[in-house]
This record gives sequence, C-alpha cells and structure tokens, in this order.
Amino acid sequence: MTTREMTTESRQPREVLAWSRTLLEPATRAAIDSLPATMRRVAGYHYGWWDEHGRPSDADSGKALRPTLVLLAAEAVGGDASAAIPAAIAVELVHNFSLLHDDVMDGDVTRRHRATAWTVFGRNATILTGDSLLTLAFDLLAASGHPDAQEGMRIVSAAVQALVDGQALDVEFEDRTDVDLAECVAMARRKTGALISGACAIGALFGGGRSAQVDHMRGFGAELGLAFQLVDDLLGIWGDPAVTGKPVFSDLHNRKKSLPVVVALESQTPAGQELHELYHVERTLSGPEAARCAELIDMAGGRAWSQAQADDRLARAIQRLRSADPCTGAAAELTGLARMVICRDH
Repeated sequence: MTTREMTTESRQPREVLAWSRTLLEPATRAAIDSLPATMRRVAGYHYGWWDEHGRPSDADSGKALRPTLVLLAAEAVGGDASAAIPAAIAVELVHNFSLLHDDVMDGDVTRRHRATAWTVFGRNATILTGDSLLTLAFDLLAASGHPDAQEGMRIVSAAVQALVDGQALDVEFEDRTDVDLAECVAMARRKTGALISGACAIGALFGGGRSAQVDHMRGFGAELGLAFQLVDDLLGIWGDPAVTGKPVFSDLHNRKKSLPVVVALESQTPAGQELHELYHVERTLSGPEAARCAELIDMAGGRAWSQAQADDRLARAIQRLRSADPCTGAAAELTGLARMVICRDH
C-alpha cells in the first residue's frame, strides 16, 4: 500500500506546485545541462535560471502545471511520483518547446515578465532551442528504463502531433473570416488539451495504472485542457499584463480567433457585427481599437459564454477523475489544481 493510499490528507494547490518544482528542478537542470552550449544558453534563459549574459537569475519559470499533473496522476493510480519524474520532465520540455515557437510565431515580446527568448537571442536560435527541447524530451523517456517507456513515447508523440496541428490551425484562423465555433473548439482541444491530456495519461501509465484508469485520466486531462484554454483566452483579452506577463490585448492585436472572439462574431448581435468590421480591417489595430474589440466581445456574450463553458468542462473533468477510482489524497489535489485552473489570473 502506498503512502497516498494510506492517507486522506491533501495539500493546497500552491503547496503541490512547490512540491513538484522541488522534486523536478534538479533533474530538469541536469537535462538542460546536457544540451549543446548554444541551446543551453537560450533554454536556461527561457526557464528563468539566468539572464542573457548567463548570470544566475530567479525569474519566473512558469506554473509547472503539466509536470505536476504527471506526478499526481501517477499517485492517483496508486503509484510513486518518483517513477514518473522522467515523464514529467519530458512533458514540461515539450510544453516549453511549444512556448518558444509560439512566441516567435506570434511576435510576442514579453513572457513571464521578461523579454521573450527570440527578442534576446534571435528567431533562429530560439526555434532551434525549441527543437532541441523536443528531442531531449524523447531522449529522457527512452533512457528512463521504465517498462512502459515505449508506450509513454507514443502518448507524448501523439500529443505533440495534435499540438502542432492545433497551432497550425490557430495561425491559419488569423487570416480567415469564416472560422466557426466548432472549428475553434477542435483547435483548442488539440493546441492545449492534447498535451494536458497526454500528461495525465502518461502519469497514470508510469504509475502502473490499469488500462481503464489511464483512459479515464486521459479524459480528465482532455476536459481540463479545454477549460484551461477557455480561461487562457479570457486572460488573453482581459488579463492584467502586470500579472500575466503578456502584452496588453496581445491576442486581439494578433487577430486570434480565440473562443470568446468566435462566440461574439457568431452572435448575430450589433456588437458582433461591429466587432467583425473592426477585427478584419487590413491594418494593425490601435490601442483604443483593441480596447473597443474587448468591449464588443463582452457585449456580444463571448466572455460570459467562455466562463460558463470553463465551469462546465471543469465539472466534466472531475467526473472523469472520479471514474478512474483514484487514491483519495491525490484525487483531492488533482481536483484542487483543476479548480485553480478556472480561478487563475495568469
């Protein structure tokens, strides 16, 4: 019987995330140290470990939600979190690969309250560093020695394929005027939901879960991932830049067809029509125009719909978690993290 099975005690989400970072950081740093020097310099800066000159820094390294889900999923099926450490690091490497590439594609100049890597080291070096992180993720899984490492690699590979497909669709949607809500939801499921779903599945797998448990944890992650994207879309419009670390109205300036935007565009309301006309002008939106777009999205119901959908997806995620017959302590902590996703401000 594992420690998690013998106790019903659970920690608060912030405590869980701190525990995860403490457990994972030494191995993550060792993994990054194995990269070629050119890649290591950019990666360490992106992770917040040092500045552009290589001097130690304590900048924000991110929430570490995905690797924490891996560890808790392993515990939820009765396994030991330590057995899932390689999988957790691999998932976070994949996530950071996607962030490095996203910042280049979107032209974002800040992330986590500091200059994005591409603005410091250039686009080419940043893209190549992302590629290096992705390769390293599979190296770690292959070298883990876990009996299910091969299946774990397939889970991560499928998540990456879905993620890059979702990102391609996201970029494509920026230049289209006919994106409908079903397409937008499908894109969000792939761009964000796939990796969170894969994180929960590989955690359950490395924790020795039964096939049905792995499937239910995958479903938990899929619903949570969509809820995460819904909240991310809300923050991309109404989030406080001082808290999110992202430029004000970044998604609107990039003409993102995020879920609140598409709901508003499809609303057949006067606000939706004005939004359509403003959102598709063939020039860069000014600051006041972007602010007006945000007002129109709210007036057309995009904000309220997205929040309601996030709440609904959270409820579905928790139901899938319960179906996995999880250990009590880990289940409580997974539920706490899921609720934090809905209530977060960054």
